[in-house]
Formats: sequence, structure tokens, C-alpha cells
Amino acid sequence: MINLNLFNLKKGEIIVLKLFKTIASTGLILLGLSTAAMAATPKDVLVVAQIAEPKSMDPATVTAVNDFRILMNVYDGLVRYKDGTLEVEPSLAESWDISDDGKVYTFQLRKGVKFHDGTDFNAEAVKFNFDRMLVKDHPQAGTGPFPLSFFFSAIKETTVKGSHTVSFRMDDPYAPLLSNLAYPTGLIISPSAVKKHGKDVGRNPAGTGAFKFREWKSNQHVIIDRNDAYWGGRAPLKSVVFRPITDANTRVAEMLSGGLDLMVEVPPDSVSRFSSNSSYNVQEQAGPHLWFLILNLKEGPFKNKQVRKAVNHAINKKSLVENVLKNTATVATGPTPAAFAWAYNESLDPYPYNPDKARQMIKDAGFAGSTLTFYVTEGGSGMLDPVPMGTAIQADLKKVGLNVKIETYEWNTFLGKVNPGLEGKADMAEMAWMTNDPDTLPFLALRTGAWPDKGGFNSGYYSNPEVDVLLEEARRNTSQTVRAALYKEMQRIVYDDAPWAFIANWKQNAVTAKNVNNFGLQPSFFLLLHNVSKN
Repeated sequence: MINLNLFNLKKGEIIVLKLFKTIASTGLILLGLSTAAMAATPKDVLVVAQIAEPKSMDPATVTAVNDFRILMNVYDGLVRYKDGTLEVEPSLAESWDISDDGKVYTFQLRKGVKFHDGTDFNAEAVKFNFDRMLVKDHPQAGTGPFPLSFFFSAIKETTVKGSHTVSFRMDDPYAPLLSNLAYPTGLIISPSAVKKHGKDVGRNPAGTGAFKFREWKSNQHVIIDRNDAYWGGRAPLKSVVFRPITDANTRVAEMLSGGLDLMVEVPPDSVSRFSSNSSYNVQEQAGPHLWFLILNLKEGPFKNKQVRKAVNHAINKKSLVENVLKNTATVATGPTPAAFAWAYNESLDPYPYNPDKARQMIKDAGFAGSTLTFYVTEGGSGMLDPVPMGTAIQADLKKVGLNVKIETYEWNTFLGKVNPGLEGKADMAEMAWMTNDPDTLPFLALRTGAWPDKGGFNSGYYSNPEVDVLLEEARRNTSQTVRAALYKEMQRIVYDDAPWAFIANWKQNAVTAKNVNNFGLQPSFFLLLHNVSKN
């Protein structure tokens, strides 16, 4: 069944017309009308296909880029990434100063800005947002959990210096702060909305962004409307509709039928289909992405370092990139994507495909014939083509003497199983991260202090004290040269320890209808729709 959204813009209502026919191609004629004509979307409404249902619209509680793509249009942070880069520029903060010792950041805030619920944006609102995440006895601390509050753990105190002046104090310099403030976890939500709705604020969001929340119907759509009073100028679009379409083939079919204006994460085998059609524009953008396998180091075969290294040799990553992903990615080397050129260790090469060596290493370690449980997701942010990827990896590991049992889950269910840790559940799991700084992924997923029971995402329980020290030193040092050396040494150690199977770095993509203007992919992997229009 296909749901086609028709918009009665005068009344601001959406009428959903349910067609009890399966539309398989753009050539199908139903009641004398082409499907493209029936599904055409209004000129000032953008319909976007997401790869999954969002988990929440509370920026302090979510972790997935799928959710971030909506949030970046509803909220603002103190700073943001400059268009087309990962460089930081002013947003809700017009300027900032850093103390000589690097321990205090003071922000001068934009005046006259209001949240979508009509309340004022000011220094008190900023303090509320960060205290809510960081102060354990804060009155709204129970509206969490706040899984990415790690981004701001260095902040020891947030102080209101005036109605539109706020400062953050740290015990030590914290190099990633400005970049992290531009990340969605740093987006500012209305304190009044949080107090009113509590844990349900994720379903009742209020930011200061170019679009304001209108409606969320589970497994159907999230609708945001233009904020005519936006401090950054009025958006051309009247509304944006985000539709969760988990099945890749369905997304493609609806894009081809004209029911969508923009689709993110085009399935690899469909990219050429759109790029060769003059009715569409296809964009690609390299970014800081890593697709990998988390290995369970707490128990089972992967406690053994040689078995972990063997798995890295056993998986034919070049074949995955070329045949499954259709060259929409490159083979990964280690935990840091090459997109972070200044921090990337170019002296390391990807583990070479060598099944004979892998088979012998597994045999020598005493694990030949072992059975492994492998968590695979149906789809999710940056997960590329996870089911075919998982199946191909299963086949590669069988060739070297490992029997892999796949368990497949919907994205949010999958995260609920993986993020709390693999101990007692699985031997390995697919995962993808898209990050803003070379600090982010290793700090949140490789430190001993990031084990799940400590609030982090180190679901495989990797621990190396030397890596812990390097990561702590790198975030305290404000010299990019020194930080680069520390990150490169961290990569060397992690590469050798092989707590993950390093698979691929994705070149993100999206397809738009020809009449969509001023859209560009961002290296941050976010969707920024403030300037997008349709003709």
C-alpha cells in the first residue's frame, strides 16, 4: 500500500489518500493518471525520505544521524558548521572569547531571538540546557538519559554573566569544545518546553531554528513548518515532511514515482539509475564516516587478539566496497577516517585480504569451527547496505572456519541491544559512526571509561591504558600538531589490537528531484534545508 500525501496548504492540513494498490514503477497507470502525476508534491513543500523512524526530537537524548537530520532544521546551537565544511562559525552566539589558559569560553549571545513556544532565548536558557545534561541533581536531569553528554564532560560550570552573556569553565583546556558545540548534542531546546513536557519533550520539541515542529505520526511522518520569525531569515519552503521508509527498494520506488523530493542514503545499486536520469540530481560527499564490526572482547573467541586480527584478514573488504557498495565507499584502515586529513595516520595500510593466513591464525588460537552470533540491522544512519554486507561477511568468515549466526533487527531495536554492550548476547555487531572531530569516535567507543556500564559506547569492552592516556592528552592540548601526533599513535595501537573489524568509509549520497534548488550535502552528514527551494 502506498500513502500519497496531498497538502491543503490554505488550511495547513494534510490529507492522506490511501491507495490500495502497490505501485511498482513509474510506468503504471491507475485510473488514467500516471503515478508521478498523482504523487507530485506541492511547490513549497519538501518531502524527504529518511531511512528509519526517528527515536526522539530532543537533541540532548539522541545519537543517530537519522534524527540529527531533522533536528538541525528545528534547533540552533551557539555555533554551527560553516556551509560545506567542518569549520565553526557563529550561530546563536555572535562571538566568543577564550581565556589565555584555555579554560574559560565566554559567549556573547544573539538578542531578540525567541523559541518556537514564544519564550525568550537568553543566557539562562543556555545554562539550563548544559546543566540539564551535566548536573546530576538538576531538576530536569530525569528527562534523559543523555548519552552524548560526553561531548561536554570537560565543562565544570556554566555561568550566566548577563542576560546575553554565558561562560563555560573547565579544569583543563578542551580542544574539541567548539566543534562539539556545533554538533546536535549542543543544540538549544526551550527550557519551558522541557519543564512542561518532561520526558515527552522529544515528541513536543521547541527550538529557535528555521522550521518549527508541527506533527509526528509514528511510522508515517514528521512535519515541520517554516518559522516566519527566524533570526536567520525566512526559509523559501513552507513545510518539510520527513517520511521514514526503512526498505531501500520502497524508497527508490517512491522517488521514481514522484512521491519524494529528496532521498538520503541511496542504495548503492540504485545510484547509477538516478545519475543516468535527467529528472534527478545525485550528490556525493566524502565525510568522516566509519563502518565497522564491534567485536566482543569480554568473552568468546574475540578475547584472543589473534582471532580479531584474523577476522580483519578474512573479510574481503575490497569486494564489499566494489560489489556490494558499488564503489560508494572506500576500504577503511583503522578507527580514524581519512577525511580527518590532519589527524589521519597515512603510514597504516588496510589489513590485506588473506583467508589462508586468517584460517591458520584461527586454527592456531584453537577456535576453528567456533559459532559466532552476529547482530545485523535492517538499516540505520550510515549503515550502508547492512543486510547484504552482513551476509557477505558471514560467507567470508565461513571460508576461514567460523560459523556465523546472523540475528537481524530494526534500527532502534538494534541500538537497544548493541549500545548496552555485547556481553552475554553476541560476538559481534555492525556499527557506523559519522563524527565531527577525530576525538569523538575513539573517546566515546574505545576508552576503558566508555564501557557501557560507565555510560559510553564501547560495546565490545576494549581496554588499553595507553590508548586511554593518548585520548585524554589529545583533548587537553590545543595545538593541532600535538593532537595529530597523539591521534596517529592511538590509531597505530588500535590497528594492532584490532578491537573492531575495520570495513569501509562511506561517501554519503543523496538524490533530489530536478526542481529542488540550493541543496548541498554537508561533510557533517546533516541536512540543512533553510535555503532550499523548489520550482
